Amino acid sequence: MMIAGADYIVVGAGPGGCAVASRLAAARPDRIVVLLETGPSKPSVLTKVPLGIAGMVAFRGRHNYAYLTEPQPQLGGRRGYQPRGRGVGGSSLINAMIYVRGQPEDYDEWDALGASGWSWKEVLPYFRRAESNARGADARHGGDGPLRVEDLREPNPATQAFIEAAKQAGFRYNSDFNGPDQQGVGAYQVFQREGRRFSAADAYLGEDRSRYRNLIVLGDTKAVRICFDGRRASGVVVRKGNEDHVIEAREEIVLAAGAFGTPQLLMASGVGPAFHLRDLGIPVIADRREVGANLQDHIDYTINVRSGAAGLFGLSAATAAAMPAAISRWRRGGRGMLTSNVAEAGGFLKTDPLLGRPDVQLHFCLGIVDDHNRKLHIGRGYSIHVCALRPHSRGTVRLTSPDMRDAPAIDPAFLSDPRDLDTLVKGVKIAQRIMVAPALAALGGKPVYGSGRDDDATLRTLIRDHADTIYHPVGTCRMGSDENAVVDAQLRVQGVTGLRIADASIMPRLISGNTQAPTAMIGERASDLILGRNSAAISPMAA
Repeated sequence: MMIAGADYIVVGAGPGGCAVASRLAAARPDRIVVLLETGPSKPSVLTKVPLGIAGMVAFRGRHNYAYLTEPQPQLGGRRGYQPRGRGVGGSSLINAMIYVRGQPEDYDEWDALGASGWSWKEVLPYFRRAESNARGADARHGGDGPLRVEDLREPNPATQAFIEAAKQAGFRYNSDFNGPDQQGVGAYQVFQREGRRFSAADAYLGEDRSRYRNLIVLGDTKAVRICFDGRRASGVVVRKGNEDHVIEAREEIVLAAGAFGTPQLLMASGVGPAFHLRDLGIPVIADRREVGANLQDHIDYTINVRSGAAGLFGLSAATAAAMPAAISRWRRGGRGMLTSNVAEAGGFLKTDPLLGRPDVQLHFCLGIVDDHNRKLHIGRGYSIHVCALRPHSRGTVRLTSPDMRDAPAIDPAFLSDPRDLDTLVKGVKIAQRIMVAPALAALGGKPVYGSGRDDDATLRTLIRDHADTIYHPVGTCRMGSDENAVVDAQLRVQGVTGLRIADASIMPRLISGNTQAPTAMIGERASDLILGRNSAAISPMAA
């Protein structure tokens, strides 16, 4: 039977939603917290297998919305692909599990743009509170938070070859991308426990999703509309099966449905650009023109190389022959090739030595990853991904209809600012230098596209033909202090009351790296803002 009301309703069970819901439940045991999730409460076994990302990202299914973008003029009119996690855990169920916070300057820029209280020194305690790093606690890392962070259990020899090749190409080794300096190349730390994916839901809700008695997790329950009493958010209309129900919120509603889902739900509820809502016949509660604007994402170009070297993955007899033993090893003790997150190593590098900080990120993957692994190639290989860390292009999310069951219109406007293409060309040339360095050249092989020593004009064509997202959309409900910001620095939606946002949509600028850890940090901080706390100095949650 559907619950009629709660003190707090959190919409969306990704990293931000799981963090804020669990922290509220822990701090207020006398309050009822309801966490709503469109996807299933209990994930499939495949989500536990780190290597499962190779299949889950590529296809629409139980755990993947698999959105398509609007045609992208600067990418030859192609529709981009936007996989997003579906289920309790959100995109932490299907991503590469990489633990990266970004650069301190990212958060200082937020603060300078009007997000007072979100500078690096102010968000670092929340990163530490959330983290349980297997290397132990120090001034920059947490040791007993809910998010388990570990080194990969069995790094692949090809991963070490990439790192050595990068060093041979003149780039320094970095053992900790979340340490004093992000610059360099090295292996990524991952959200993993004993060789198994440790999602945000595992971390904050418990692996059986029942850590707190006052936290009600409702899977397979879609938020259809926010109810308003005047301009106060008073409840959520949800669809369970074929029936709609209203869940009333006695205190606050927190949206954490992501950079696509959160603006979609706001607009479907009457909070957004009035001209757009009126075109769709939606009554306007609050005219907020920037809801769905300011979309930023990391555009990525992938160098794919065919190679039969040991350790690489692919559609091959060798990989198939190794799979039965690999499954057995993983099931028995969380060991073997299935513990790989595929993107085992990477780097943060400068395309110009005069730059103050890295402006491109590399991901080294142990297989050919062509069109998000949707275009398959016979044989094994590897890939080097290059993304522009701080894109200048800005896109939008708009409604296609008032019905939340219909996918939104996603337009990242990739490469609409020519500076992003310039950065990618320079970054790909760096990756090509690494590819021909002795340690990686020893793996042999041939690029699937291009020659591996391409000139600028050829690279521009290759990028337009093949580049796409590396899955870090943010910014569609921008935080700031100006009148056009969607949320203020307390994460309150401006123009209404009783409504906050706690996900990556609030980022004024895209951070320099992967977004799971920063999104969990936003959820952590959101809980303190709701509770009236001014710092992260409270007892950590048991991992």
